[in-house]
Amino acid sequence: MTEDTIARLEGSVEPPARKLGGVKAVGVLGILAGIVLIVVGVVVWIMVSSQLQAERITVPDDAMAFQGQTVAGPFTAYVQADIIQHHALEASGGRTYAELDQDDPLRATMMNASFLRASLFTSVVSFGVAAFAIGIGILSIMFGWALQRLASAPVVVRRATAV
Repeated sequence: MTEDTIARLEGSVEPPARKLGGVKAVGVLGILAGIVLIVVGVVVWIMVSSQLQAERITVPDDAMAFQGQTVAGPFTAYVQADIIQHHALEASGGRTYAELDQDDPLRATMMNASFLRASLFTSVVSFGVAAFAIGIGILSIMFGWALQRLASAPVVVRRATAV
């Protein structure tokens, strides 16, 4: 091809051969779904945090971190669950609930510690799911926006001409 032919080809812009309404609709749905996921994730995070705060649990001074802070987030909940396990095993001489005899009075203490830890770990998982929803929401908005941009971009059509 000559330079003159290439110059003529580069300047021709035509609308796409196919209708892109479906692609645009998917882009809009992706953006809307992303917004919903972010809102739901934030609501769940706030709800779980406020429920933990309502319990007024304070991380003890012998915990590995966050000493004296109120349990209100995933890290403080995890640290609190860890120190509960530490205290329970200390009280039972290192034996777990399953290792104690059925008539051992420490069994009730170990059972309560186990229930408390499970509840705290459930909140940690809830925070993780909320963060995951927010992250997926952000990705969904980005993909939706990208689809919108691609469907709206003009298509350059190069036509071969006889030389």
